[in-house]
Amino acid sequence: MTKDDLPADFIAKMNSLLGAETEAFLHSYDEPKAQGLRVNLLKISPEQLQGIAPFPLEPVPWCRTGFYYDGDTASPGKHPFHAAGLYYIQEPSAMYPAEQLGVQPGEKVLDLCAAPGGKTTHLGGAMAGQGLLIANEYEAKRAKALSENVERLGLANCIVLNETPERLADRFPGYFDRILVDAPCSGEGMFRKDPEAAGYWSLRHVESCAAIQAGVLDAAYAMLKEGGVLVYSTCTFSPEENERQIEALLVRYPDVELLPLPREHGVSPGVPAWSVNGDARLADTARLWPQKLRGEGHYAAMLRKTAETPPWKGKTAGSNANRQVLGLYREFEERALRRKLDGTFQLYGTQLYLLPEDAPDPSGLRIVRAGLHLGEAKKNRFEPNHALAMAAPADRFVHTVELREVGEHAAEAYLRGETLPGTGDRGWCAVTYEGFPIGWGKEAKGTVKNFYPKGLRR
Repeated sequence: MTKDDLPADFIAKMNSLLGAETEAFLHSYDEPKAQGLRVNLLKISPEQLQGIAPFPLEPVPWCRTGFYYDGDTASPGKHPFHAAGLYYIQEPSAMYPAEQLGVQPGEKVLDLCAAPGGKTTHLGGAMAGQGLLIANEYEAKRAKALSENVERLGLANCIVLNETPERLADRFPGYFDRILVDAPCSGEGMFRKDPEAAGYWSLRHVESCAAIQAGVLDAAYAMLKEGGVLVYSTCTFSPEENERQIEALLVRYPDVELLPLPREHGVSPGVPAWSVNGDARLADTARLWPQKLRGEGHYAAMLRKTAETPPWKGKTAGSNANRQVLGLYREFEERALRRKLDGTFQLYGTQLYLLPEDAPDPSGLRIVRAGLHLGEAKKNRFEPNHALAMAAPADRFVHTVELREVGEHAAEAYLRGETLPGTGDRGWCAVTYEGFPIGWGKEAKGTVKNFYPKGLRR
């Protein structure tokens, strides 16, 4: 996309906001977009990835796990490291909001508008597998994509839901320590990255998004506990969806305080003059402009709830898996895993899941992924799910098949779904690439049958 492809009403609106800076803003659309990826801390450190990545990486200054890469010379999405979940390909500015939420291991965290999963997996990496992460997406198709990314990056403590914010607010009043609201928006900040988004834009669409955002924020406020922190973000420039949205929230809820966000490395302050009442506190919010940094357009605000909230009175989940299914799983576990898994086992039909510790009872909610998907109970046997292979390091498995040792092109063959040569009859093996699990194989009579999911095969 170039500036000549932008909607005329959009250009006129930005000119009214930016004045003399409009020319520099429009010129950014003639510049190449920045390409980025974010390291998955559940599997590898930023320093380790820099040491093994076959393409140069340059740090993104506002995200400790983010890197730029050259899209003209590198294709990290096609590399086996991507299939192993070592990183998530993400636009650099989009890394800013989740980084600011400051999640800690052991907390209860909600990503309210989570698809496709970039910010969810960011939060999950920071939580180090401890605590509860609920990732919610209202649109069913997008919730499926979210679930697939949660699986690939190995988040074992994440429940994926397909619910409305209002239903969740009724279910979880005063429950969460931290909430991220990456709100549905008019997408103005992504026009350079996604030119099709410009075709959906209109002034009316901006107004429609602002109305939706207000409702989502009301739901998020209701779910925060006392002292809980909320980060609100959009990928749009419109004050109606940004400063005015936060100003209205502060009016509706006087017990909410605005926390200052870091504004370094080209990140700019919010603009109080663009709000209705000119609330000076809005300068503590943050704007990421494409003409001022290497990234697309984003807005973020961080808030804390100070009002006293009553203790949550909901139910904690219990195990519902029967003895027969757990017996089949334990038999598999004894042969294939070096560490026994304990906790709250949930059975959905024949599919067995392990819920995060102290998870709320999910009954009555539209569940896409109930924690770690262990596998399926079949007649007299248990078949592990791909998620189980992705959620543990290689040393947790009794047997492994290292693709680099099988042959030069073994990784490509495995990702296409082909069988591999084996060494005997070891049964279930974690297939690894440079020591990182990438899926399951089952070895019998010197052949490894491929269990890489058909929907992911190349």
